[in-house]
Amino acid sequence: MTPSIFDLSGRVALVTGAGSDAGIGFATARLLGELGARVAVTSTTDRILDRAGELREAGVDASGHVADLTDEEQVRTLVDDVVGRHGALDVVVNNAGMVSVGSGAESGRLVGMDLATWRAGLARNLDTAFLVTREAMPHVVVRGWGRIVNVSSVTGPAMAMRDEPAYAAAKAAMVGLARSVAVDFGSSAVTANAVAPGWIATASQTPHEREQGRSVPLGRSAAPEEVAAVIAWLCTPGAAYVTGQCIVVDGGNSIAEERG
Repeated sequence: MTPSIFDLSGRVALVTGAGSDAGIGFATARLLGELGARVAVTSTTDRILDRAGELREAGVDASGHVADLTDEEQVRTLVDDVVGRHGALDVVVNNAGMVSVGSGAESGRLVGMDLATWRAGLARNLDTAFLVTREAMPHVVVRGWGRIVNVSSVTGPAMAMRDEPAYAAAKAAMVGLARSVAVDFGSSAVTANAVAPGWIATASQTPHEREQGRSVPLGRSAAPEEVAAVIAWLCTPGAAYVTGQCIVVDGGNSIAEERG
């Protein structure tokens, strides 16, 4: 039996960016389901329907939704569909965004980056969290209990990579967004936090990223499930007094002064 401080029975969670079967989003959705939550997952492609099917096969009451989270109307429809399907909304995990630093169209040196590229980077990594949280919050507040978790990155809040100004700015802003929500909605028993992963062994991890992961104090990249464990804990009753925080999950990379 799940201890009450970890029990999410009767709660409904929405996890964005959960299309990959080897990503943080799906690992989080699976764990929230194991803790008793009903789970809605979303991504931009039909593969999310496969992820929802896998969750149902594991005994989770789950639904899959295809949506472009940079589009206001699609986000509004998504939230309405989730509430219509599951009857409520308590937990939002904003995981959608660029999947691999250095591989996106929004990468590049600040000098020479055009405004459209900059705005695209913010839209993919920050606007998605803003729009989903904005639409979800009225449904969360009415329940008198809620959890918002923004999946940020060490890039931005703790450190930076070369040629990633838009990504770093957006991910740092996700922490600020969480803190703003924490202050404004704390009186409704809603907590808002951010999780900042470092090198993670997802399907999209590049050889360079894998090699960098070997240089951290723990000597390896994290498994998606190790990040999901932190996210899921922040969603539980036991984390009711933790809000406005950014928890770094990077194997000690951000505290190490020396490499090699």
